[in-house]
Amino acid sequence: MPANAADIADDAKNGIDTAARVTAEAQRTFADARSRIEQAVQDGLAQLRAQSRAYADTAGESFEQASEYVTERVRERPLAATGAALGVGVLIGLLLAAGRK
Repeated sequence: MPANAADIADDAKNGIDTAARVTAEAQRTFADARSRIEQAVQDGLAQLRAQSRAYADTAGESFEQASEYVTERVRERPLAATGAALGVGVLIGLLLAAGRK
């Protein structure tokens, strides 16, 4: 019976050693995966920032062009622009008044 007890103790010790190795390997794998994910997220954010700057610049240029276009048209026909603005104002007022009923 003592031989069996020794075998059982050795098996238990081997099981504990195996579990410790598996745990250590899992921790290394998770740490490696975490660092890869962090790097991927940082790269994605950098790319998103660069693209958003480009889109913001393009939108700013388009807004400036639209502003110049509207300003030129208002200077060419001030009465038509005033009438259009008055019409839009009346429509917005009617829509807001209808929403309150």
